[in-house]
Amino acid sequence: MAQNGKLANDLVQKLERDIVTGVLKPGDKLDERSLSERFGVSRTPVREALQTLAGSGLVATMPRRGTIVASITVGELIEMFEVMAELEAMCARLAARRMPRGDIENLIKLAADCDALQEHADADAYYEANVSFHEAIYSGCRNNFLERQTKNVRNRLAPYRRLQLHRPGRVKKSNSEHEGILSAISTGDAETAGRLMHQHVAVQGEALNDLLAIVPRGYLEPLAS
Repeated sequence: MAQNGKLANDLVQKLERDIVTGVLKPGDKLDERSLSERFGVSRTPVREALQTLAGSGLVATMPRRGTIVASITVGELIEMFEVMAELEAMCARLAARRMPRGDIENLIKLAADCDALQEHADADAYYEANVSFHEAIYSGCRNNFLERQTKNVRNRLAPYRRLQLHRPGRVKKSNSEHEGILSAISTGDAETAGRLMHQHVAVQGEALNDLLAIVPRGYLEPLAS
């Protein structure tokens, strides 16, 4: 039983990575037999992994279709970005108050990594560095529950946050916003750190319209009539 649990946890991480990097896309079918053959495990840990992913909203079980990578409605996307902005703002506020100097030095390095990548016009490479920057702030908040909840919502929104960076000029704008967040955290200015992070993550108005325009077919479910 313990071995199955470990295998299931490993599978959750691998499938999460495939979903958030676009290897598996919304609507793709997740068949237990195919996955067990792909990963060389029995169906039991596969079933447990899919149940865990369903709990986080990354996959869904649909009548006559089985288990698929979940997509969301436009309304849900807006709501989730609202929650994401609040969670990350809270992480930034707490990080400004609690992050030790050694972790701040690491955050400075991660910001420099983002800075170096912004010139290469590779939004996907920048996205990976951007994730590391944000995760350092999650960790810096020194609240394990908040960190886990923030990562859960981030994972659910990851395909859309990755796509957002393909908007013209967004990579450079994102990187310039990091500078203000980093400065506020480094100087212990919690309120400014939270406000700037909220602005950094929130997707509203023209930014939302731009994002919806580049979302591939199948990523979003139609709104209920």
